[in-house]
Formats: sequence, C-alpha cells, structure tokens
Amino acid sequence: MPSVQKKSAPLLLVVLAFLIVYAVWGSTYFFISKAVAGFPPFFLGAFRFIIAGTLLLGWCIFNGLPVFNKKNIFHAGISGILMLGVGNGIVIWVEQFLPSGLVAIMVSSAAIWFVILDKGKWKENFSNKFTVAGLIIGFLGVILLFWEQLTASFSVQQDSRNVLGMILLIIGPIGWAGGSLYSKYHPAPDTPASVSTAWQMLIAGVLFIPGSIIAGEMNDFQFQNVPESAWWSIAYLIIFGSIVAFSAYVWLLQVRPATQVSTYAYVNPVVAVLLAVFFANEIISIIQITGLVVILASVLLINLSKYKKSPVKAT
Repeated sequence: MPSVQKKSAPLLLVVLAFLIVYAVWGSTYFFISKAVAGFPPFFLGAFRFIIAGTLLLGWCIFNGLPVFNKKNIFHAGISGILMLGVGNGIVIWVEQFLPSGLVAIMVSSAAIWFVILDKGKWKENFSNKFTVAGLIIGFLGVILLFWEQLTASFSVQQDSRNVLGMILLIIGPIGWAGGSLYSKYHPAPDTPASVSTAWQMLIAGVLFIPGSIIAGEMNDFQFQNVPESAWWSIAYLIIFGSIVAFSAYVWLLQVRPATQVSTYAYVNPVVAVLLAVFFANEIISIIQITGLVVILASVLLINLSKYKKSPVKAT
C-alpha cells in the first residue's frame, strides 16, 4: 500500500470537520427517509450525487483548481465507487425492506473494517488497547442503542430477501471502509480534497443510473408528484450531506488517522436517535440511553488515544 504523506491541520478545523460529519450525517437518516417518500432509491442516489458532484466540480473550476488530471480522476473514481456506489448503494437498496435499526448496526461495523483492512497500521492499531477497546465497546453500544428494534425484527420469520439484505450489509461497510482507505492512501498531490470529492460523487452518481434502469424506477415516476418535503430533503442531502459533510470527511481522511475518522459510524446513529427524540417526539428507553453513553465513551477512548499518538498542530 502506498505511503500517505503526513499532513498537519489547525485543531479548530479538525474539530469543526468532525462536528460536521457527526451531526450532518447523523441527520441524513431522517432526510433520506423523507426523500425516498418521493424519489425511487437508486434514482435518488444518482440525482443526489451527480448534482452535488457537478456543483462542487464547477466551484473548483471557477476557482482555477486543477480538475482534469487523469490519474487523480482514476483514483477518485475507484474510491467513489467503493464508498458511494457499493457502500451507500447497498444501504439504499436494503433500507426498502430491512428495519433501520438492523441497517444502522451493520453499517456501524465499518469502524471495525477500517482497522482490519488498514494492513499498514495493524501493528499500531492492534497494539493500542484503547483503540481496540473503543472499537469493540462502540459496536456493542450501537447494538444496545437498537436492541429493541433488532429483537423485534428477528421475532418474525426472515424471507430470502431479508437474508440477502443482511449478507449485502456485510459487503457494504467493507466497500465503504476500503474506499475510504484507498482515498487516504492515494491522495492527489498538491490538489485540494474538494477536487477528489467532486469526482468521487460525480462518478458514483453515474454508477447509480444502471441500477435505476434495471429496477425500472422511472416507469411510473413523475416529478410533479414529488412532495415538497422530498424536494427540501434532497436539497439538504445535496448541499449538507454531500458537498459539506462528504468534503469534510474526505479531508479528515488526509489529516487524521483512519480509525479516528471512522468513529462517525458510531456517532451518526446517536445523533439520529437524539433528533428523533427532540423533533419527532419519540420515546427513548433506558437501554437506548445506556447505548448512547457506551458509544460516546468508546469514541472518547479512540479520540484520546489517537491524539496522544498523533497530535494535531494548532495554528
């Protein structure tokens, strides 16, 4: 695996980027559910990422950034396909029939796959007891957070489609973690992360089109029938979920350890549950509160261990 150039970044920017990824991606659970009420899932992925990628690429061109480097486009395409095409695409498809709690648990396993797939960092990560403990405790916390939904989903007989969905949910997080690590270890030299992010979204968005065609999503779809809430939701997903948060995520991969960045997979479900409590009047149980506390403790463990080993240079 190619070595990645070590970069330092202002502490304030790092904290801000983490907050964006934690909060915005946690809120996208809610907005995706609103958007799919008006848009077919694969068309939603194509529409969201093509528009977001085009807008960001246009911004890069306007600012005179080097965007048409074939090698950089190739690397961005691979990471974009793995992260957004495979990882995000599988989640979109299985959310049509699998309970959200089960999906959230399986998706959170990406944090563990970051450690397993990052072979160059095996010695550092597996020798760090705080990192290992944090990852395991965090995953257990996510299970606690969605334990009631999980037991309810397994109380009914599973059909073959559900079993296939759960198998795919093992592949999805592997694709996301693999694409993230590929992006980290194949950065575009002297090129802002925004350029790579734009190509990742644009190429992945195009990849969703064949899925939409094969699924026959456009046979009965009409734009005039899309509710206003779905339009506002997809606008939020494009601007904040993709352009802002995904850009922050790709940038964090370049300046912080991958295992630390992967903690988003544990924090996002926490944010989603808290938003449901405060804005949808859902009731949170004692076991969910326990899961929240466990997750936050695990994230603190991982972050403290990584900052101790690899401090960010504040400016």
